[in-house]
Amino acid sequence: MNNQVLIGQYIETHSVFHRLDPRTKLISLVIVMLSFISLDTAFSYLIASVFVIGAVFLTRIPVVVFWRGFKPLGIILLFTLVYNILFTQGHIVWSWGWLEITTEGLQNGVRFVWRIVLLIVLAAILTLTTPPLTLAYGLQKLMSPLSKLNVPVEQFSLMIVIAIRFIPTILEELERILLAQKARGYDITTLRFSQRILAYIPILVPLLFTIVQRAEHLSDAIDARAYGNGKGRTSYRHLQLQSIDYIVIVIAIVFAVSLLLLHIMNR
Repeated sequence: MNNQVLIGQYIETHSVFHRLDPRTKLISLVIVMLSFISLDTAFSYLIASVFVIGAVFLTRIPVVVFWRGFKPLGIILLFTLVYNILFTQGHIVWSWGWLEITTEGLQNGVRFVWRIVLLIVLAAILTLTTPPLTLAYGLQKLMSPLSKLNVPVEQFSLMIVIAIRFIPTILEELERILLAQKARGYDITTLRFSQRILAYIPILVPLLFTIVQRAEHLSDAIDARAYGNGKGRTSYRHLQLQSIDYIVIVIAIVFAVSLLLLHIMNR
């Protein structure tokens, strides 16, 4: 189950993305994600898909890792698709009672799901190619100007990275509870889908208990290392932008501007 998580894991493949400065990846990610707002035609979605697929291959991470990561998200994506298909008004292509499928609903559903998939893949590339501590350090450096406004950037960056890293930890605890139940002769996977959903409800109590326990242990570990508020702490490795970092940022800007121009031309 832990292998089916995209966000929160790190896989070392010595690719060009792994050598990039974390600030470069964060800035480029924000630029590209914001550019996806201008996606409105099939051609623009195709360009964005080619760009994201190319980025996936540059990471040298097996495609099966991304494919496994989308399995837990299948229900959410399916719900998004069905919701847009059934509740978007427009030209009716099929109806049965109060159920109506419109052309606009089909188009909106596919567009929303397509856009969500692209955003998830981009976020996964960031976490899969960046160690958690390096990501926290890069985020802290980007937000360092806010420290003049008494914003606790060190604590904020650490909190975000810990939250991301806790995603596979939560699934690890869930898998441990399911294995304990299976060892006692109760296997949830043998139940029907409706029964399986109800069977997960009693698991929430021990799962929340173990998550809180993990959080307390992590807090004690941070206090034991005298982390404090994080201000004034030095780092073993200092971040420095290289020529490849500037090239990647320029590519992200050119891509975003291209999508924006394409959106303006199609209006």
